[in-house]
Amino acid sequence: MTKGTSHGQRVFRVQAAFVALGGDILGPTEIAESTGLDTATVYRVLQAGLYDETFEQVSRGQYRLGAGSARLGMRIMARTPDPEAAHAVLEDLHNATAGLVGYYTAVGSRKLCVDFEIGDCDLDQFAFNPAELIAVNRCLRVGASGRAILAHQSPAILEKVLAERVPDGAGSGVIRDRSRLLRSLDEVRVAGYAVAHQEAIDGWDSIAAPVMWGRSIQGSVGVMLPSDPASDLDHLAAATVKAAARMTSLLSAK
Repeated sequence: MTKGTSHGQRVFRVQAAFVALGGDILGPTEIAESTGLDTATVYRVLQAGLYDETFEQVSRGQYRLGAGSARLGMRIMARTPDPEAAHAVLEDLHNATAGLVGYYTAVGSRKLCVDFEIGDCDLDQFAFNPAELIAVNRCLRVGASGRAILAHQSPAILEKVLAERVPDGAGSGVIRDRSRLLRSLDEVRVAGYAVAHQEAIDGWDSIAAPVMWGRSIQGSVGVMLPSDPASDLDHLAAATVKAAARMTSLLSAK
């Protein structure tokens, strides 16, 4: 890798190393090896970034991203599609699938449902507590909407999620084995969508596709339906991937 020709390029390169290497705390030497910058240059960048909290020194020779980088990240992740246009995407997906449709944003090692569309469905008729479902569904390793996000998360967040226990109340189909879960994430990246059979709750399946901003994961669009072996998976997958692509376009257009 060639060395940057400006201080700004070097700063960006050092920040990017924390993402690329997946470690929370790093030293100048390993950052230098990753970026192609010399160790002295990396040290100067880290020291210069202490004042505005871009970086934080946690001990001698050890640094992590600081509050300044976090503020920038939160501002970026606050970027969401136009609410009315985004909800129209969810309405169209509900009409195409007759399922319970949700739009989820990635929040670190969790996901948050920020909008949904259930049409004329009455949640009281279902044999589950929506509050309990929401609690289970926050975990990225549970359900299609979570794994559609997790498949595109950083190595650091992936390891954090893998270290978590499966939340109480998850369905009998939830993937507990680490190797099988990792294979499922490979399948998501290849197929462009995730399928989950009775993972979030027994008796219900889900399918979801990632919403990307450039090469970064922003969230996912997911559909939940009562389990039915006769379901037309190809139709559901195509409709969900199309909805996620539309949401991605809305996000990119802002």
